Amino acid sequence: ITVDKSVEFSYDELATATDNFSLANKIGQGGFGSVYYAELRGERAAIKKMDMQASKEFLAELKVLTRVHHLNLVRLIGYSIEGSLFLVYEFIENGNLSQHLRGSGRDPLPWATRVQIALDSARGLEYIHEHTVPVYIHRDIKSANILIDKNYRGKVANFGLTKLTEVGSSSLPTGRLVGTFGYMPPEYAQYGDVSPKVDVYAFGVVLYELISAKDAIVKTSESITDSKGLVALFEGVLSQPDPTEDLRKLVDQRLGDNYPVDSVRKMAQLAKACTQDNPQLRPSMRSIVVALMTLSS
Repeated sequence: ITVDKSVEFSYDELATATDNFSLANKIGQGGFGSVYYAELRGERAAIKKMDMQASKEFLAELKVLTRVHHLNLVRLIGYSIEGSLFLVYEFIENGNLSQHLRGSGRDPLPWATRVQIALDSARGLEYIHEHTVPVYIHRDIKSANILIDKNYRGKVANFGLTKLTEVGSSSLPTGRLVGTFGYMPPEYAQYGDVSPKVDVYAFGVVLYELISAKDAIVKTSESITDSKGLVALFEGVLSQPDPTEDLRKLVDQRLGDNYPVDSVRKMAQLAKACTQDNPQLRPSMRSIVVALMTLSS
């Protein structure tokens, strides 16, 4: 593998930095491996240790992050292919967005911070959709893949499922479905069609999460079978002539009354546009960035 701008580490150096990948240093577990905290060459880092079976995901992530550099995308420091597959990233202090919305023991994110995190992640996505050649489609946008740094700014992470597309906006069918239920648009779940609009849909679900702090798939009762997607839950409310009252009921209760209801309504309407069934009707990431800039100002 020839990689520009990334350091190749030896296995020994990574093992030493993580105390032989000790449990004490383990900070996360993902679909493709475990993540460990390390201090490497004077810099705090997160090391993702992947199984050899995940070589496709490893290469996808390595390819994207060595070519694509943006403030709102997690930065790759280097890699190692000794004994296992390792990716070394900058360490992001505050965990992921899902933990902040639903984890215990954390203060609720203020509304202004939520708008900022939405804008940050939208900028990261706009960059890979519109400003890189080839265009990249992330395919697994969700709150767990948006990291929060020490200044409470958002960074998009986990590019293992990224699809390169040499083509403009036209969609291309993919072999296997990847991604996370609750975030997949109908054209992808049914036909495997992939376009940047797949990320737009998932991003709309994240906006709903920022408002409600609920999971993408919500249990509506104790029964296992009774669950509803966040998209359907909000659509029912937003289709009313005046949704304000019922919208308030969906807002994260931990916010109390500390939010401008007008701003929440605008974000919900933006999320609704992002999660339209017809991909052509969804906005581009660029127009989403503009809308969120207006909201945050």
